Amino acid sequence: MSEKKVDLALELFRSYKTGFIKKVKPPVTERTSTPGDPTLISDVLTDLVSDRQWESGLAEGNLFAQWEKVVGSDIATHTTPISILDGVLLIQCSSTAWATQLQSVHDQLVATISSSAPGALVESLRFTGPTAPSWKKGIRTIRGARGPRDTYG
Repeated sequence: MSEKKVDLALELFRSYKTGFIKKVKPPVTERTSTPGDPTLISDVLTDLVSDRQWESGLAEGNLFAQWEKVVGSDIATHTTPISILDGVLLIQCSSTAWATQLQSVHDQLVATISSSAPGALVESLRFTGPTAPSWKKGIRTIRGARGPRDTYG
């Protein structure tokens, strides 16, 4: 059997030459589309949002989802945004004391919300305290009655 002589230096050179060549990717160029080309999903969604005029709705949804980032954790633990109607943001507070305190910094809070959530169209705020329990239970109630306390003594 004839042994084939192998030049180790040459083989090492070839492995380094072929194994470590980095392929250079062509630079990203502006996309020119022709009819029949696929469209980027980001372009489709951007067109859909603008065609259906959902910009303010998405901005309001982002405001509600990122409420803690917008107003801070201290205020966010005691408040919950409820709705935006005609530029008025309704905020439910954990107590009437918090509602009163936030009313005193109303203008600063509107400025913070406007700068943090552009497109949400918040012009003013309305604060409400916690809701009281309803004493009306059942289908038979008397209008103007005091509820379950009307039979006391």
